[in-house]
Amino acid sequence: MTQATIHQKNRLYLIAAIILLIGLGSSMLIYLTGSDDSGNALGYMIINGQAYPIMPEDSKMYRHDLQVYGGTYSVLADKLMRWFSSLWHGQQLAYTVAVITLLISLGFFVIARTSPSELPRDSNTHRKSDQEEDVS
Repeated sequence: MTQATIHQKNRLYLIAAIILLIGLGSSMLIYLTGSDDSGNALGYMIINGQAYPIMPEDSKMYRHDLQVYGGTYSVLADKLMRWFSSLWHGQQLAYTVAVITLLISLGFFVIARTSPSELPRDSNTHRKSDQEEDVS
């Protein structure tokens, strides 16, 4: 294993570790400072002393109207769209950042782990040096 290969692998491991530390630190900061948005709640339901917001899209009337105007697929598309948009707000964003960080860091780690142990030699350079030795 050449010095350049070892240096390249160490750089990739270092990049993976830096991405992991910065990403998980950021997600922890987002989790601690983020709050769930319930500004457009219709009301609140209290269960065992805990208040839960009632959102307009959770009502039966909303879902019924959506199904009447757009069909069953529009109800499913609305649920999917609301789920996807919820990934980028509040404390749910912390989980999203953590998962993306883990995937990217794992990618760098796998690349470093599976990179070849030795750099391939240039065959033309090797042949020229052999021919020069034969001539002299």
